[in-house]
Amino acid sequence: MEVLAISINDTAKALGIGRSSVYALLKSGKLDAIKIGRRTLLTTESIKRLAQSRDTA
Repeated sequence: MEVLAISINDTAKALGIGRSSVYALLKSGKLDAIKIGRRTLLTTESIKRLAQSRDTA
């Protein structure tokens, strides 16, 4: 089964940035998040989309 969403900490590690930068990307709408209970998870699709847009920029 493919992973659909990951934590903020794991997103920061995957992108090589800090947690505060992940929160800034969330606030700007460049990353999509879902809330499950108290947890905030970021969709892997939005992370891939961000990484691809950074490659072409």
